[in-house]
Amino acid sequence: MPYPAVCDAIAVLLQPHAEVVLHDLESETVVHIANPFSRRELGEPSLLHEIDFRPDDRLIGPYEKLNFDGRRIKSISAVLRGAEGRALGVLCINLDVTHLQTAIDILSALTKVPDADQPAVLFKEDWHERINAYIHSWTARRGIAIPDLTRAQKRQLVLELAEDGAFGGRHAAAYISRVLRMGRATVYNYLRAAKETGAGFADEG
Repeated sequence: MPYPAVCDAIAVLLQPHAEVVLHDLESETVVHIANPFSRRELGEPSLLHEIDFRPDDRLIGPYEKLNFDGRRIKSISAVLRGAEGRALGVLCINLDVTHLQTAIDILSALTKVPDADQPAVLFKEDWHERINAYIHSWTARRGIAIPDLTRAQKRQLVLELAEDGAFGGRHAAAYISRVLRMGRATVYNYLRAAKETGAGFADEG
């Protein structure tokens, strides 16, 4: 079968995490292994019943297996057919996901925050935190990201922040202008215009 090179290419691309096994259906044996880590050997029985193989299948899986050393393996098998459609072999890709799962567990542990109230002393005067929370809530309700805010939406958000007392902190205007990616002078112009007219702007978000 002209498929060993395909097996080698897949194994090299995903090296060292993938093993690719080629089964010949005529002999029902393993005829090629690229990057072997399952301790299978050439010429041994294919045991295709283990993956619930049926001759009319084209793709089997993904499914999960356990390696001899306890590593978790995510596998998928493709039935290889000749020009007339007759099944000639099965190509199995075994992906070792153990390290990926370990990385996920580590990242989950690092990002997890214990279920406890924020320390009052730390956050009492943290206007940065309050502004961040307000802006995140405002944009989330409208389903829009900060870079996608229109000019009218930025103006409305600035006015609502002002009504909520967000500009009471020192340098708050400069911080808000950076977060919203607009000039500080523009922020002040919005506030000045609203103060002079004594009216806000309709929410256009």
